[in-house]
Parts: sequence; C-alpha cells; structure tokens
Amino acid sequence: MNPEIKSYFPILNQEINGHPLVYLDSAATSQKPTPVIEALKEYYESDNSNVHRGVHTLGNRATEKYEGAREKVQQFINARSTQEIVFLRGTTTAINLVAQSYGRANVEEGDEIVITYMEHHSNIIPWQQLAKERGAVLKYIELEEDGTISLENVRAAITDRTKIVSMVYVSNVLGTMNPVKEVAKIAHEHGAVMMVDGAQAAPHLKIDVQDLDCDFFAFSGHKMVGPTGIGVLYGKKHLLEAMEPVEFGGEMIDFVGLYDSTWKELPWKFEGGTPIIAGAVGLAAAIDFLQEIGLDEIEKHEHHMAAIAMDKMSAIEGLEIYGPKDPAKRAGIVTFNLKEVHPHDVATVLDMSGIAVRAGHHCAQPLMKWLDVTATARASFYLYNDESDIDRLVEGLRSAKEYFSDVF
Repeated sequence: MNPEIKSYFPILNQEINGHPLVYLDSAATSQKPTPVIEALKEYYESDNSNVHRGVHTLGNRATEKYEGAREKVQQFINARSTQEIVFLRGTTTAINLVAQSYGRANVEEGDEIVITYMEHHSNIIPWQQLAKERGAVLKYIELEEDGTISLENVRAAITDRTKIVSMVYVSNVLGTMNPVKEVAKIAHEHGAVMMVDGAQAAPHLKIDVQDLDCDFFAFSGHKMVGPTGIGVLYGKKHLLEAMEPVEFGGEMIDFVGLYDSTWKELPWKFEGGTPIIAGAVGLAAAIDFLQEIGLDEIEKHEHHMAAIAMDKMSAIEGLEIYGPKDPAKRAGIVTFNLKEVHPHDVATVLDMSGIAVRAGHHCAQPLMKWLDVTATARASFYLYNDESDIDRLVEGLRSAKEYFSDVF
C-alpha cells in the first residue's frame, strides 16, 4: 500500500498523551480523508439546499449531487438499478427496515429466522423482536471451533420453514469472512430470502450484489472513510416494491388526502423527511477515494497486516487471539485478550502510549458467551495503517503485560 495514503488523513497527524497517534479502531469507525472533508465543506458552502422540492439553482444542484451519489453507490456494489438503493442512517436502520417491513408481511407463526452467533446486536435484536411479535422461531447456525461457518451446519439450520436468513459478511469481532454467496443459494433453495450485514465488508472488499445474489445488503458510510449518519440498504427491486414503508411524512408521499395517502416510487418511498443529503455527498466522495486506491489492493493490504499482526502478537506469552488462524480467512481485525488482564485495562495502557484499540463486548454479547469471555480487546486495521503501527501495538502490549505483572 502506498505510504503516502496516511497523509490524506489529517486526524492521524497528532499526538495522544505525548505519542504519535496509532489508530487501530477502524472497525468501529474509520477516519476521513481530505477529499471527503472537502466534499462536505464544498456542499455546505456552495450547494446547501433541500432536494427534489425546489426549482431554484441551489435546490437543483443539491438534488443532482444527492441522486448522483445514489448512482455511485449502485455502481459500487453493482446493483441493477438506482431504484434498489435506499439511503438511510446506517446498517442498523437498514436491518430494522427489512425486519419491520418485509418481516412483518412475510413471517408467520412457526416460521424460522436463521442467524449466527457472530452477529452484531443490530443483526440480532430486530429478529428477536420480529420472532416474538410473529410467534416465529429464531435459530442460530453453529460455529466451528475457529469461529468459521461450515456449509454443512448452514444446511442443517435452514429448512422449508425458514423465511429469512440474515448473516454478517465479515465478523466485527473474529474478522471471519463468511460464505454469504453459498448461504444465499441454500436459503433460496428453501424459499427464504438472504439479508447480508455488510458493514465490515463494504469498506474492505469489492462487493457485487448480483454475484452474491443476496436479497438485501446493508452497509454504513462511516466505516468506509465516509461521514457518520449515512448508510445504504440494497434490496432486489421486486422485494422493495412489495414492501411498505415504516416511516411516514414528507418526501416519501405521492398524494395525501384527508383519510388516505399514496407513496412515491422506489427508492423514495423509504426516504421520508429531509434526507441525509450531505452524508450522501460525503459517501460519494468516499467511494471515489476507495476506488482510486482499489478495493482489491485494500483487501490484499489488510490480509497482509492481519498476518503480520497475528505472527508478532502470538509471540507474546499469555496473549490469546480469537478467530480463524489463517489470515486469508479473515479481514484486518485481530481480537485478543492478555491473560489475567481486563481488556479495558489493556486498552487504557495502550492509550497512554497513543495507541487506540477497542475494548468491550463489541456489541456481540452472544459471541462473547460462545467464546466464554466477558470482553476482549480488538485491533482493526485499514488502508492507512502500516507495519510500524503493528510494531507500536506489540511494544505497547509488552509494556502492558510487564506493568500488570508488577502490579499483581
């Protein structure tokens, strides 16, 4: 990866607690490059207006940028049409929309919803609530010992009673890259639809929703060098057309009478109220930035970083790494624990050296239970990280181990 990439991220040019910042928390949120920051600045300084409604110049320019962003997203994930691209607040909102709209209309008592133990809470709770409401059965696909999924276990979990299968493409804890294309095929053989949580995949992998043949795909801008508050739901057109909106108000209506109303066509019927205009503009700039570097190059770089990190971290006595041992089976996420040291304490000591990692249950408590831990520490790498960041992390972990050995 070009070492000059880091220079595009102004936030990285600072010291934390007297040390140069090493940011290893991109799985939570990524940093933003200058082109994205400038795109937001330019929009607010030159084009700020509401979209679709006005006929004045600013309104037309804002609408052009907003809908242009939709076209960019369509091309980025290879959707068939911009009508299949819905702008929402993020992955969480997208999954909730599918659960509340498609799920309520199609899941009945005794039907099955199938997910995995490695899901983020945002891909568990909506299905829990739907199952309770509809009297459905929520089932979990068993994991292998290394935190991967076998197609044999997928076939054992999905039956003719299954209506929805929802699965993370890349685990935010284990880094596991799941075979969502093959799972979608199995789901379709049983008449079920496939929802993919792509929050950790879209920033790092080249996405082709037609090749995956998933029915729904969700991702968030802030994890892929874009702004917070903007996300995307992709859905196959015929499914979205049959779904009812769950949020009502301006912008999503066609005609409002005293006692009844009709909705706009796709995708606007799901975008009630003033949409996330600046967020879409920033997301378009983020896509341009990532595509200029190349998603294949980013994926290759992250596999390389994960391999080096796992090799060097494994040399620290008492440090346990979770997830697949083969770096080719995981994204740039390394989750770990230091024996007899709480991960919050590890993260605090690392922060004193200017190293930012995440500690806690990572919004994945069922997975923590499966791992038989209450919490873990997590280092997540992205395109702006290099081997020197790994060396700083390893040095910080050795210091943390020494410090707590002296304390206890």
